[in-house]
Amino acid sequence: MLPFRVPLKDWITAGVNYLETEFAVFFDGFSAFVYFMVDNLKNGMLFLHPLILILIIVAITWYMAGWKNSIIAFLGLLLSENIGLWEAFVETLALVLTAEILVVIVGLPLGIWAARSDRFNAVIRPILDFMQTMPAFVYLIPAVMFFGLGLVPGVVATFVFALPPLIRLTNLGIRQVPKELVEAADAFGATSMQKLMKVQIPVAKVTILAGLNQSIMLGLSMVVIAAMIGAGGLGADVLRGIQRLQVGQGFEAGLVVVILAIILDRITAGFGARKSLNSQQ
Repeated sequence: MLPFRVPLKDWITAGVNYLETEFAVFFDGFSAFVYFMVDNLKNGMLFLHPLILILIIVAITWYMAGWKNSIIAFLGLLLSENIGLWEAFVETLALVLTAEILVVIVGLPLGIWAARSDRFNAVIRPILDFMQTMPAFVYLIPAVMFFGLGLVPGVVATFVFALPPLIRLTNLGIRQVPKELVEAADAFGATSMQKLMKVQIPVAKVTILAGLNQSIMLGLSMVVIAAMIGAGGLGADVLRGIQRLQVGQGFEAGLVVVILAIILDRITAGFGARKSLNSQQ
């Protein structure tokens, strides 16, 4: 046993306080940007009549995942509107989409970097392990400290929680590209960027989309937890049901979360399947 206590919490507190002080302008700007994205997505979808938005989502589901899944989506969305959770559904969808946009912007380049640099891969792997084993509730603490309460910290916590799968599977997919294809590209004089965009990413696209699919599922699970810091949406209804012991209300909101998860899962999985079929043809 050590004769002293490692002041880990003091170091972390000092580090967070330093970041809050020195990077306040950055955090304020990022918060405004995220809120702008979420608010405009939500207001844009709410501007449409619920039936029109339902038909748009059903059409996308039909195109990506077939008519059977589109029927499931249609019935589930009608139920969501019928039980009075449509606005919460749209707010949750806007939150998840915003978080996933950030995940793609950050995760895809990091995954490509990890695939092309063994040194960076060795550095980022334990970080991803740490991120994926950390309890989800812990992500709420720095999100609140840096961004306060509301939608923005909910998006940030969801983004961080959902980031690792896309990085990992982008890295894996590019590394699994057959060496023969890479060598053929080199033989034809392809530049590093041409090799990446025309060989590695197209071949690894199915694996990358699988990472995006996993990221969306993790994001949806985090959205419910983020309601504890004022993220709103369906998570807030689930949380109210728990706090007030209203089993019916909590079950309804939870069911709509499941409906949203099924729709997004089928769309992303169907997109990956279509890309795989096209590449085989």
